[in-house]
Amino acid sequence: MKLFLFLSFSALMLLEAFGNSHETDKQALLMFKSQVSEEKKVLLSSWNNSFPLCRWTGVTCGRKHKRVTGLDLGGFQLGGVISPYIGNLSFLISLNFTDNSFGETIPQELGNLFRLQHLVMAFNFHNGGIPASLFNCSRLLELDLFSNHLGQGLSSELGSLRKLVSLDLGKNKLKGKLPVSLGNLTSLKGLSFSENYLEGEIPDGIARLNQMVELGLALNNFSGVFPPAIYHFSSLQYLNMFGNNFSGNLRSDFGNLLPNLRELLIGNNSLTGTIPSTLSNISTLQYLAMELNSLTGSIPLSFAKLRYLQTLGLNGNSLGSYSAGDIEFLVALTNCTKLQSLDVSFNRLGGDLPASIANLSINLRELFLGSNSISGSIPHDIGNLKSLQSFWLPKNLLKGPIQTSFGKLPRLLELSVSTNRMSGEIPYSLGNITRLERLSLSNNSFEGIIPPSLGKCSYLLYLDIGNNKLNGIIPQEIMKISTLVSLKMSNNLLTGSLPEDVGQLGNIGNLSVAHNKLSGKLPKTLGKCLSMERLDLQGNYFHGIIPDISGLVGIMEVDFSSNNLSGRIPEYLANFSLLEYLNLSFNNFEGNVPTEGKFKNGTIVSVSGNKNLCGGALVLRLQPCFTQPPRNSRKKLVIGVSICISLLLVLFISSVSLCWLKRRKKKSINEATTSTLGAFHEMISYGDLRNATDGFSSSNLIGSGSFGTVFKAILSAENKVAAVKVLNMQRRGAMRSFMAECESLKDIRHRNLVKLLTACSSIDFQGNEFRALVYEYMPNGSLDRWLHPKEFEEICRPSRKLTLLERLNIAVNVASVLEYLHLNCHEAISHCDLKPSNVLLDDDLTAHVSDFGLARILLKFDQETFLNQLSSAGVRGSIGYAAPEYAMGGEISVHGDVYSFGILIFEMFSGKRPTDEMFGGDLTLRSCIRSALPEQVLDVADELVLHNGLRIGFPAAECLTNVLEVGLGCSEESPANRLGMSEVVKELISIKERFFKTRRGARS
Repeated sequence: MKLFLFLSFSALMLLEAFGNSHETDKQALLMFKSQVSEEKKVLLSSWNNSFPLCRWTGVTCGRKHKRVTGLDLGGFQLGGVISPYIGNLSFLISLNFTDNSFGETIPQELGNLFRLQHLVMAFNFHNGGIPASLFNCSRLLELDLFSNHLGQGLSSELGSLRKLVSLDLGKNKLKGKLPVSLGNLTSLKGLSFSENYLEGEIPDGIARLNQMVELGLALNNFSGVFPPAIYHFSSLQYLNMFGNNFSGNLRSDFGNLLPNLRELLIGNNSLTGTIPSTLSNISTLQYLAMELNSLTGSIPLSFAKLRYLQTLGLNGNSLGSYSAGDIEFLVALTNCTKLQSLDVSFNRLGGDLPASIANLSINLRELFLGSNSISGSIPHDIGNLKSLQSFWLPKNLLKGPIQTSFGKLPRLLELSVSTNRMSGEIPYSLGNITRLERLSLSNNSFEGIIPPSLGKCSYLLYLDIGNNKLNGIIPQEIMKISTLVSLKMSNNLLTGSLPEDVGQLGNIGNLSVAHNKLSGKLPKTLGKCLSMERLDLQGNYFHGIIPDISGLVGIMEVDFSSNNLSGRIPEYLANFSLLEYLNLSFNNFEGNVPTEGKFKNGTIVSVSGNKNLCGGALVLRLQPCFTQPPRNSRKKLVIGVSICISLLLVLFISSVSLCWLKRRKKKSINEATTSTLGAFHEMISYGDLRNATDGFSSSNLIGSGSFGTVFKAILSAENKVAAVKVLNMQRRGAMRSFMAECESLKDIRHRNLVKLLTACSSIDFQGNEFRALVYEYMPNGSLDRWLHPKEFEEICRPSRKLTLLERLNIAVNVASVLEYLHLNCHEAISHCDLKPSNVLLDDDLTAHVSDFGLARILLKFDQETFLNQLSSAGVRGSIGYAAPEYAMGGEISVHGDVYSFGILIFEMFSGKRPTDEMFGGDLTLRSCIRSALPEQVLDVADELVLHNGLRIGFPAAECLTNVLEVGLGCSEESPANRLGMSEVVKELISIKERFFKTRRGARS
């Protein structure tokens, strides 16, 4: 009887598996599809009754029963909610919904999936905690809910999932303490609670998790001593406890207990005691970071045994005793041939800098020894460290010169030896470091002249050579480094005048030449430094009047004191709304002092030591001004008549000129075509281009745009790779596009513009009109394919993702181009079609703006021609990027480019196109980002950015908020309210410096 009942039950189970339940799976998936956001349902188009269930996208079926065993929709970017009918997939073993946009709570019905082994739902927007029913899934091996909004605390029921091998609940706003029941998960190999609000001590019970390989507890509020339980994890390879409140000493046998570690990240806690010498027994160790603790004692010489060590971070402790033996470890580290980053700054290290640092790893990129008491001199062979990018030794006791061999470090970006006791001349060879971004030599005893060769450092952002003994004039070459944000040369012995070229410092925010021996009049071009925030000219011999600096509306500090300046104090200074400090003392200013605005505040304004000043606010305590006697009335009449005659003459000349200009306009437009083509006509023939592209073969096809197709070409004459854009002459507006591009690019030069090599205007072998443009080739293709790799064929996809810093660098590159086109060309140029596909990347991922087919040289092309061209082709290719006023027939201006740049910023850092299907009606990419700032900025950010190349503890939310706020300022509805590109460049560079240089900057 029992056998009969068993066989009957088995038959029913088989019937269920083959019959009705197959339909149950199908209906469950169709219900799931119905809850997916409408714009993404197209990705599940195969989910219909006319297509076999087991061939539906993302669906895997079992071989025996043909039931759904796997559902993988990872990376589909689906929106909506997860239907509770998902719980009807009773044979489901693996469920992957990672990297989508599902919201609301995780359905309780998932608890019905008793066969489930893998549940991966990372990078979504789920809230409401972990559903209690999920703890019924006793077969779970993997549970990954990283980066959601689960919140709440952790239930003790979590310990019921005894078969779990991997558990990741990081970045979920979890609160409370870890449950003691975690100790029941004895099969765990990977466990992460990083980036939450968890607190308290780590339960001792987790000592039973002795198969642990990866443990992440970073960025929480855990406290107590270093968890003793961790010493039982002998298989542990990755331990990250950065950014908590752990205290106490590390055990002396640490390295013997955890012999398999590859990464040990325990920085930013409150650990004390010495560094265990047994760490050197961990032969596999690659990353050792113990920064920002209270460690004491010496740095073990035995670190020489760590042959695989790549990063050693011990900064911000109390290591050393200001004695000679403190830095002997540097000699030992020469054995670590894979070392890339070494940071021991902000400690108590003493002794002479060993010459052997020049023998450190050839792979060394970062060397930070600042804020110690290191003496001696920099070794002559420092130029051996060919990979070095950052060399920081400020605030030490170094003597001797700057070695000329620094000029052999082509990758060096940052060099600081400020606040030491160094001397000698600044070597000319520093000009060979053309990529240098920061040079800080202040507070030493350097002498001689400022080498003009520094002008070759065309990427320089910060130059600080103040508080030395430098003499001679300020080289004009320095004033031509347009990228400079801060230039400090105060407290030297410089002579001559402030160069007229100072006006070329379009991004300068801080200019300080105080306390030198400079003389002459202040240059009028000073008023062109529109980004200026601090201007320090005090303690020199400048004379004459203050030039017109009324445009410096963002200035906060101005010091003209202790010079020989004269004339009246400009009234407009009172209206500088950001002004916090204005010192005009000890000059020869005369007349009445303004009484409005900032001049009402005696704590902001100082005018003492000017004997001919009068009036002003009472707080300034000046003598009252006396009214001058009236002038002769006849003299007034003569002056009045003269003014009237002058005005009439101006009106007459203006009328004649206007008539002449109207007659001239038509003629100039007709001549434009001839003069433009004259620069390139027949410089390369059709035949040469045909050979260079192998007959315009599809194998050389790079891409296509609004007006033509782009091919890769090998120019045989120069054996040079180029890109050839062949225009489709059948397309309306193609000729205008060709003309606009030639006209725009023939006379302009900028390192972030794609260089137009030549052009071809000819007839092809069939007798058809032929036009082509030849550009320099960009091997990394367009920014578009880097931002949206899934939309391109696999052979065209980049091999990796762009980091946050790389995206920020690209934004700076593009902004610099627009600033140049708008402000620094002979006539302002509006690109008019800025978007990711028109931003190309070279070998170093430096951005170059291309495709000027819609460009307009303002005041040169007439409005009607441009609008016709734009409406015929341009707008259709750039919906979402074109400024809203263009769609309404508004005037073309540089403000339109600013708007497009703002949208480009949004796309670069959110990973969403403005034309994405999720946007429609009132919901746009801009409105989505605006509503998310600042609290939910990480929700709209591209997750690929947040987990690619950022150091632990990096303030990603704050950085992204600042960048996206620039985008908002660029994309205002009204053109008049948008930021200027000079301000945009300055702000982006400032953000880059703040978030990627802060750690270095604090040491300068």
